[in-house]
Amino acid sequence: MSSLPQFAPSARELDDVELLRMGVLSPLDRFEESAEVALVVPAEVARWGRERGGIELTDPEGVPLAIVQVERTYPARGDDVGVVGRVTALPGTVSRPFGHLYVPPSVPRTELPDDTVTLVLEAPPTAADLEELDARLGSVPPLFLVLAGHGRAPQMSTPGLLRTAMTVAGRYSGSRVVAVPAARRDGVRRDRLFKEAVAEAYAPGPEILFAKRSGDLDPEVAAVVAADRPEGTDQGVVLLFTGLSGSGKSTIAQSLHNRLVESAARTVSFLDGDRVRRNLSRGLTFSREDRETNIERIGWVAAEAARHGGFAICSPIAPFERTRTFVREQAHQAGAAFVLIYVATPLEECERCDRKGLYGRARRGEIEHFTGISSPYEVPTDADLVIDTTGRTLEGELDEVLDHLIGRGLLDDSVRTECVSRPGETTASDDLSSDVSML
Repeated sequence: MSSLPQFAPSARELDDVELLRMGVLSPLDRFEESAEVALVVPAEVARWGRERGGIELTDPEGVPLAIVQVERTYPARGDDVGVVGRVTALPGTVSRPFGHLYVPPSVPRTELPDDTVTLVLEAPPTAADLEELDARLGSVPPLFLVLAGHGRAPQMSTPGLLRTAMTVAGRYSGSRVVAVPAARRDGVRRDRLFKEAVAEAYAPGPEILFAKRSGDLDPEVAAVVAADRPEGTDQGVVLLFTGLSGSGKSTIAQSLHNRLVESAARTVSFLDGDRVRRNLSRGLTFSREDRETNIERIGWVAAEAARHGGFAICSPIAPFERTRTFVREQAHQAGAAFVLIYVATPLEECERCDRKGLYGRARRGEIEHFTGISSPYEVPTDADLVIDTTGRTLEGELDEVLDHLIGRGLLDDSVRTECVSRPGETTASDDLSSDVSML
């Protein structure tokens, strides 16, 4: 067993590790502060790595992939630091769908003719892309180079994009599909230069076409895209209610869950704050770090439920913008629609209706990290729907949520009538917990 500290990079960083392992960015073979690829680790991991001769980088399952030397570090985010040092590849491989398509640049450059035309894809090829390819082709079949890295094809999954490329490649006898984990770079110009460098590393010859990111699709390609990313009531949904404790968010969320189950309109998962704390996040404290971890776990589970067409309803407080954005990104990466509903009941109203006395205890200092009192709530500026429950009935609030979901095509209008019961009136305090497990 290795004595080096282990670290599992983020999905974006893991793509960069693979680029270095495969020699895509040669002669670059290291992480540097100003280089195209960067690695950020906890400061303690960097310190151990420097003392013990390197950091062992692994995939999420713990498979060792590379060792990075810690020559020096630089400030990054929070308590984390960036690492500068050479990367040495290990024999481990990243397990992923269509893994056989991920090959180093030497494979197409040595196995394909010099006059091969390369079509670079980061989205499904449009009809215009294929027309241009046909016009450029000679007697040699094309190379389809798929940029399959993190954040590349937001309108479909990476496996879906590769299926699209293989479907199109089937039209050209002897053509080849190659995938490269080239994650999107920040900034349009920077990303364009990066894509050009990756394409030049792989292309056997100088003829390189970059497919457009949007445009009309021919029927065969459109069918693959539709199967990968269904729309309307076939699309998965992550619905995140956010708001102060006692705002009414859990009550509305529970009523929506009941309505959908009664109507059999969707397959529904309900990730309420209390339930998650008791099961998925047992053992976490109420520090800011642990509260953000709690929301990240909710976002990951919700996205997995929605990935297969499910409807995931989440109702934690979710006070911080960063983690709400994380949940949104997880949903989009899973091909799901994301709906953020801010239950904007004012603090004064939540506190006035506090039958459990939680706000009073928080003001006396008996409860730490209580959102709205001793811990901040960052008001969403990107909510899809804002609801103030003050003086309203639950039935009216639920109808407003249903109107939004039906208007976006995520629910069928029949959900209004095909149910067993109708909710009655409530107050905002109905979702105040008997303890602080959802704070």
